[in-house]
Formats: sequence, C-alpha cells, structure tokens
Amino acid sequence: MPEIKVTPLGAGQDVGRSCILVSIAGKNVMLDCGMHMGYNDDRRFPDFSYITQNGRLTDFLDCVIISHFHLDHCGALPYFSEMVGYDGPIYMTHPTKAICPILLEDYRKITVDKKGETNFFTSQMIKDCMKKVVAVHLHQTVQVDEELEIKAYYAGHVLGAAMFQIKVGCESVVYTGDYNMTPDRHLGAAWLDKCRPDLLITESTYATTIRDSKRCRERDFLKKVHETVERGGKVLIPVFALGRAQELCILLETFWERMNLKAPIYFSTGLTEKANHYYKLFITWTNQKIRKTFVQRNMFEFKHIKAFDRAFADNPGPMVVFATPGMLHAGQSLQIFRKWAGNEKNMVIMPGYCVQGTVGHKILSGQRKLEMEGRQILEVKMQVEYMSFSAHADAKGIMQLIRQAEPRNVLLVHGEAKKMEFLKQKIEQEFHVSCFMPANGETTTILTNPCIPVDISLGLLKRETAIGAAPDAKRPRLMHGTLLMKDNSFRLVSPEQALKELGLAEHQLRFTCRVHIQDPRKEHETVLRVYNHLKGVLKDYSVQHLPDGSITVESILIQATAHSEDQGTKVLLVSWTYQDEELGSYLTSLLKKGLPQSTP
Repeated sequence: MPEIKVTPLGAGQDVGRSCILVSIAGKNVMLDCGMHMGYNDDRRFPDFSYITQNGRLTDFLDCVIISHFHLDHCGALPYFSEMVGYDGPIYMTHPTKAICPILLEDYRKITVDKKGETNFFTSQMIKDCMKKVVAVHLHQTVQVDEELEIKAYYAGHVLGAAMFQIKVGCESVVYTGDYNMTPDRHLGAAWLDKCRPDLLITESTYATTIRDSKRCRERDFLKKVHETVERGGKVLIPVFALGRAQELCILLETFWERMNLKAPIYFSTGLTEKANHYYKLFITWTNQKIRKTFVQRNMFEFKHIKAFDRAFADNPGPMVVFATPGMLHAGQSLQIFRKWAGNEKNMVIMPGYCVQGTVGHKILSGQRKLEMEGRQILEVKMQVEYMSFSAHADAKGIMQLIRQAEPRNVLLVHGEAKKMEFLKQKIEQEFHVSCFMPANGETTTILTNPCIPVDISLGLLKRETAIGAAPDAKRPRLMHGTLLMKDNSFRLVSPEQALKELGLAEHQLRFTCRVHIQDPRKEHETVLRVYNHLKGVLKDYSVQHLPDGSITVESILIQATAHSEDQGTKVLLVSWTYQDEELGSYLTSLLKKGLPQSTP
C-alpha cells in the first residue's frame, strides 16, 4: 500500500520553529525551516541530524518550501543551507523572497551584534542562501523534477504567505503554513480549491478559539489607546514589522484623522520604510479595496505616523509607539518596555500570539516581576492588554478550510497539544476523516489508496452515452469495455476495438442453467407448454418454437430432455451469452416457479 510519512522537526504540538518533513511516493520535502523565539541555545533551530546521520542533506531532500517570511517559518534557513549544508532548490513566493533576507539580517544584528552570540549565520550566508531560492507565482504548477510538482495558493496572513500543494503522481499533500480565513484591512482571505488531497497539514494556533467580531475588537483597541493618551500615558504596541503592524497603522491613522488627535504616533525605523516599500511593490497581493484606491491614495503612506528615534522614549507627555519585535523577546520593543513598565499611566497592548519563554508571554500570564539580564528585577506597573489582531485562522476558519479542500486525512501542527486534542475530536466527528497530531520527532504514517488513471476511447464513450441517460457529473456511471494495458498505461476500449488491436478472434461464451419441471407428458408436449407459457408472459420479446424442438427467446436457447432416473421430471436447459445475462437470469427464475396448470 502506498503511504505518506510526516515527521515534524518543529511545530509538532508546539508553536514556533516550524519544520515538517514529508515523504511522499519516494520524494522527501521539507516544509518551512523556522527558529524558536523562546530559546537562545541549541533548541532555537530544528534538529537536522534527524534527516540523515551521514551523507549530504541534498542527496536526501528533493526540495525545501517556505510558506511565508515570519522567522518561526524561515529563521533557520541560512543555518540549514550554509552551515549544515544543503544546496538543493528552495521554493517561496516573490514577496517572501524579497522580505525574508531583510528580517533575517535584522534578527542576525540583534543576536550577533548586540548580544554577541556565536554559532550564528553571517550576512554573507543570508545572501548565499537566497541565491538558492526559486520564486513562484500563485497557482503556477512548478515541476521540481519529473515526478514532483508543487503549486502555491493565497493564504492571507501576511504579504506573500502561501499554502502549497505537493503532488507526486496521484498522491498529494497540502501544507497551509499560517493562514487567515477572514479578509482584513490590507489582505484578502485564504483560498484553496476542492483539491481533495490525501493529507491536509494545517496550523492550529487558535484551535479552540472562535474570535468575536473584528469591529468590536477594533473599537475596543481604539478606545483603550485613546483613554491612555488622554490621561497623559504612553502606549507601546509590540509588532512584527510586517503584517499586524500595517493593519493597526491603517486603523490608528484613520482614527487620528477622524478625531483630530495631536498625540504623536511613532514606528520604529528602518524595517518599516522597507516594509511599506514592499507593500507598494506587491500591491497585487493586498485586498481589493487597497488595490482600487491605490491610484488616488496609497494606504501605506501615513500622515500621522512618524519614524521613531530612540531618544523619543524619554520625552514627556503621551505618545503611541509601534516597536519591533512583537513578542518582547529582544530589540527596540523590549528596551522601550523596560523604560515604561514602572508607570501605571502607561499601557502595553499585545496584538498577537506570544511564544512561551518570551517576555510577552510572561506578562500576559500575569507575571508582574520579571527577571531581566544581569539578574535585574523589573516591576511591571503599566497596564497589560491582550487583543487578538492575529492573522491566524480560528477554529471556525480551520473547519472552513477543511470543508473547502475535502482532504482524506488531516494532520495538525503549529499549536498547543491540549487545544489540538479538542480540535482533532471536532474534525473527526464532523468530517469522518482521520486526524493526527504528532509531537516533534514523531513520525505519522498515512496509507493512501492508489488511484490508477485509465484513458477511455472516444468511440466507447459515445456509444455508452447514447445507450444510457444523459451524463450527470454527480452520479457515477457503470461502463462496459475491455481494459488494455500497454507500455505501463491503461485504456478502456470497446471489445471490438480490443480484438482488432490485439488481432484476436472473438470467442462466444455461453452460460447454461438446468431447471427441473414436474411434468409426466412427453418431451415435445412439455416444450409446447413452455413455449405457450413464455409467449403469454413475454409479450415484448421474440419467442420462437424451432423445428428441432427447442425454443428461442431473443438469443436465449431452451431445450427439454427427460430426467434419467425420474420419467415424470423434465430437465430444461437454458443457455445465454454474457450480453443477455439479465434476460437469462429472469427466464431461469420464471421457469423455476413451474408451469401454470391450465396450459394444455
């Protein structure tokens, strides 16, 4: 039985460090190659030694696919390709290819230049790694080799995010990466056609959440920001440079304009100018509204939002600052947080998911005394708010995607074990498909039903269509033909065509059935009784009594002989060809009921 094997090296019952190995019909594909934000040691990167202990990785892996530019999906890529040693193809979309190196370089600066860590990739390694990348367009079928093909679908979530279909022959897997099933202010909703894959590998970050209306959340967010600014407080919004940042900037920009507010809004510099540049460049990836208004007004050129300078953090008075990164695990957002944490007038709003181990996760869990570097204790007096502006699908969205794709099996990654367990049960109950949730390093084997493509001859198709009712796409039709196997391919043709192609003569195969009838009369009299009975019952058929004493009904032959041991019993031999199977069976059952007494 053919099978698909899936082993998560990261994101198995965990969020962060997405890296999933898939073996399908003899091909090995790595889906994402991320890093874990919660660790600073070896656990930061996936354990690539699992792939192969000896030998080159390139010999084992056919390709690597990156779903989008977030570091928990692409952060280990330069380490994997340049330090571990992989020089095969890496596939991602055009926006991902453009933005990935910027985020990788930014993270490298924080880790190496500021924290002084070693055993990390260099700027040159990032450049060399990106040279191996093949950029793909949406809905473009890419042939990795003769058998393996991949295709990207729009995933929403962030600019350039894609879901990928991996296909070898008849077997297929769809990997969602991160996706969002509801459109937002700057991106559209994820979309997948009814591709019916053998396996759908889906993220499950919000496996148990059904989010409230977006409008309410936005109103709540604006209210909290406004109240804090009105009382002279400062608002820190930790974000990743692309994605939620642009979403919330558009929201605050329109609110500031409408309310005529004067408090300054800042955005940590560098990355964002570049980010907005890419939004303009890849405008086709954004939603319809932005594309329509782009000619008159670019939504990403903000009037009220200015570049942030480090010195501004000490300025008196209210302000709103968007700072990177989004989980408060390093960088500018963490520096500002340390400065403002001691004042109860201030507020920090966490707009997305925080991985365990990060400062963001700790303060959201209610910790108010934090141990920082150098054993310093930081007391948090500022207000802490969590508002999900996350671009992940919630439970409803995940179910919607499964309904859309109609997979035969589902496998959950990128989520917490308890939440996955709940969703797994829901999926199995509602869709009656098997659902798996392997932990990191655990292999799940999924058996697939081999499907064998068969070509059908046009002549046979026309003939069969002429016989039956009009074809209906939703109702299967039974077709009669001869299956020819030639050069490893199958064709269904009419029996006449098969005989002609193979140069064979046709054999007639007849089925004969014996029916015993109690009748003391002579054989020719019994035959006459049978003839009259059938003539009376089968009015629509041609029933004939032949001179040799036999009866024909269409092509079916009936003969009578006396029983060797019992003269009062006659044996009727009913024989028919394969084509008249139905009529032959009907006649046999009719005669088995016996002859009517009134027949002379």
